[in-house]
Amino acid sequence: MADTTRLLFLRHLRGTPTVWVRFQQRGRTRKEGTGQSFWYRPLTAVLSEVPVDDRELPLMFHARTADFADVTVQATVTYRIADPALAATRLDFSVDPYRGQARARPLDQVATLLTELAQQPALDLLARVPLADALTVAITEIRETVAAALAAEARLSDVGVEVVSARVVAIRPEPEMERSLQTPTREAVQQDADKATYARRAQAVEQERAIAENELQNKIELARREQQLVEQKGANDRRKAELAAAADLAAAQGTAEKARTLAAAQADRVRGVGAAEADAEAARMAVYRDLPVAVLQALALREIAGHLPEIGQLTITPDLLTGALARLADGDR
Repeated sequence: MADTTRLLFLRHLRGTPTVWVRFQQRGRTRKEGTGQSFWYRPLTAVLSEVPVDDRELPLMFHARTADFADVTVQATVTYRIADPALAATRLDFSVDPYRGQARARPLDQVATLLTELAQQPALDLLARVPLADALTVAITEIRETVAAALAAEARLSDVGVEVVSARVVAIRPEPEMERSLQTPTREAVQQDADKATYARRAQAVEQERAIAENELQNKIELARREQQLVEQKGANDRRKAELAAAADLAAAQGTAEKARTLAAAQADRVRGVGAAEADAEAARMAVYRDLPVAVLQALALREIAGHLPEIGQLTITPDLLTGALARLADGDR
């Protein structure tokens, strides 16, 4: 709306680029147009303000399809007042000259007229199509039909209103009917989801089976390698035992051979010593054989004396000396 200011008994109006203003005084037009600014006397001034900007009118109405299904249509109509001078004469766009406020609500009348004019072609079209078509292909037809009907409507041009565009936002059935219509799609989607779930589970089971088989094969391979290791270890132990036994045998044979050699050498040495001792004894006996008896007795005494313990003091009695001398004398004879 335009701005009004007060100065004593005068008023000043300042319009905007989107508001068409008409100032009449005593039946004559003084000012009219958009972006007007002027002084006036409230007692004699008649003011009209008509908005000329594009306005959006949301529409919502109920309709029935050919198969008797109730639907709700949501649409939007964009319009503007193309001939504000004509609209100011057909509708009450007057403004209180003292306060600058509109006396009536003419745009509500325009909205009611547009709503009624837009509903009729949409109702006629929906009454000829089933619900499934109304929710799919009929949206474009409804939009074109409503736009064409509003553009050709004479009552709108009579009040200076021009329809810029008409859009159908949505066509919705009743909630229960909508759920029923969505059920096949939901079931199909659920079936696809179930198939995907089953496929995922089957793939998981297959992967688990493959993993289990791999683990089993790994265990079998590990057991086989352990068996080979045990067998190889047993073979190594047997080989080690055989080598140890062979080494012990060789050592024993060497020891026995050494012992035999030492025994033979010892026997040879003993035989040699014995032979030498026998020869020496034979030579001694040969020497003794030719000696007198007294000499032999003296040698025997010396030999005995060599084996007797040490005598610190010797006491010779007359009896001992007499007997010895007697035996010595007998020997000389």
